[in-house]
Amino acid sequence: MRRSALVTGASRGIGRAIAAALAREGWPVCVNYLERRDTAGELVRELRDQGRAAMAVQADVSDREAVENMVRAASEELGPVELLVNNAGISHQGLFQDLDDGDWDRLLAVNLTGPRNAIGAVLPHMLSGKRGCIINVSSVWGLRGGSCETAYAVTKAGIIGLTRSLALELAPSGIRVNCVAPGCVETDMVRRLGEETRSMLVEETPLGRLGRPEDIAEAAAFLASEKAAFITGQVLTADGGFTV
Repeated sequence: MRRSALVTGASRGIGRAIAAALAREGWPVCVNYLERRDTAGELVRELRDQGRAAMAVQADVSDREAVENMVRAASEELGPVELLVNNAGISHQGLFQDLDDGDWDRLLAVNLTGPRNAIGAVLPHMLSGKRGCIINVSSVWGLRGGSCETAYAVTKAGIIGLTRSLALELAPSGIRVNCVAPGCVETDMVRRLGEETRSMLVEETPLGRLGRPEDIAEAAAFLASEKAAFITGQVLTADGGFTV
């Protein structure tokens, strides 16, 4: 039966690695991007060269209509979306008292409303078929909080609440909902913090290194697989021991 996976924010970093890992597992993959059409297209070409089915679709996840159109396009070309990975997200560093309304609203719109929009768009098919898998990407900051990243941590804590609540609500319909909480991963988001902060994060990670996008991708691929068929409502922390 035709079916597909949708990974939001998949043009680079963790999302790109997740899309590639799912494609290797045999999933036709829709690569969502906001601005980086070049890198999204590059990934799709790579996957197609490997004999995988893939497409790229531009959409701002905070725009409900755009997300619905994206899911419709993916379903028509690749098959109904039965695996959703909510990875798209933005960060913000700075003191809480300096956070303006625009930054606050945008963080909530992308990091929380975005997953809500994507889940809402794929649920009708999943509910009718009584199967499906949703994986949300949170963060260790959503578990322990983050100084000077309060708004970001709030949204990532919200993702965990969304995961656990939806897992209970959707379990009777055979739909699993889980979450991956990455630690400090070698991505553009971490590089923007500067070399001094990066070195400090390495020192605070018991395994002595930052994570690789592929580390998180393998965790997501496991949760998407039949090996995790009896797992729902869980937060899989992939952080090198950062939160131990």
